[in-house]
Amino acid sequence: MAGGKSAGLASLKSKEMWMGYLFILPILAGYIIFLFGPIVYAFVMSFTNWSLFGNTAYIGLDNYIYAMRDDPVFWDTVVNTVYFSAGLVPLNIVLSLLLAMLLKRKIWGIGLFRTAIFTPVVVSLVVWGIVWKFIFSTDGGLVNLLIRTFGGTEISWLFSETWTMPTVIVVSALKGVGMNMVIFLAALHDVPKDYYEASKIDGASRWETFKSITLPMITPAVFMITIITVIGSLKVFGQIYVMTGGGPGTSTYVMVFYIFKQAFRSYEFGYASALAFILFSIILVLTLIQWKLRKRWVHYEQ
Repeated sequence: MAGGKSAGLASLKSKEMWMGYLFILPILAGYIIFLFGPIVYAFVMSFTNWSLFGNTAYIGLDNYIYAMRDDPVFWDTVVNTVYFSAGLVPLNIVLSLLLAMLLKRKIWGIGLFRTAIFTPVVVSLVVWGIVWKFIFSTDGGLVNLLIRTFGGTEISWLFSETWTMPTVIVVSALKGVGMNMVIFLAALHDVPKDYYEASKIDGASRWETFKSITLPMITPAVFMITIITVIGSLKVFGQIYVMTGGGPGTSTYVMVFYIFKQAFRSYEFGYASALAFILFSIILVLTLIQWKLRKRWVHYEQ
């Protein structure tokens, strides 16, 4: 009797297992067809001279060697990408943390301010870039209009090798600051109030309280935001494409824009695939380094 009952339960579990597989089959098939398959195909393509015009042949590591040794534009894009990331990541994190600490307070209309700061996150990146392109326009742009009103000299924000990348960095930071602010808000609300009461009794200043209590307690959120923001900054494309088109010259050529240019302007899909996997390798290495170093500064509450 007991054996028959066990067999029935095993049969029921087996049916449930197969039903589960059946439910995830469409998602799994879509993942293989539209994500995993193209990735594998692009990896194979990176070892060929695959071009829209001309014959395709296996060339081994030639695309990777050419990128590393003979393509001067590639290294310009690497430098520009690092420049963009080095400017965006700290600006985004500091600004979002300051806003989160400011909007954590219970004051009238705080929900409206939170909504206003988060709204750019849901705005189309293309629309966001076009609007700010007009704001920073040399002739008739709002920023130059304000500068001229106060007697200053107009700046060619999007046509100057000095100012173009900082302009794109600021616009990108304002676009994504709302999401990180929400994450920091959640982390700040999780800090036990007893710690703040104890620091107040001890006579600690606001800076000492922030340095000794707030910052250590929210390091898991800082770690997550840092990884997300670094990866996003290395994959920047939309703002560059809409606002500068990579110019002036190659001053705002970043990795993804250069990959796009090689694939859909020069139709060198083999070389573009190699560049894409070089970028993937860079992102993977940086993420692993950050993951390895997290034990030194990320504190999890016991």
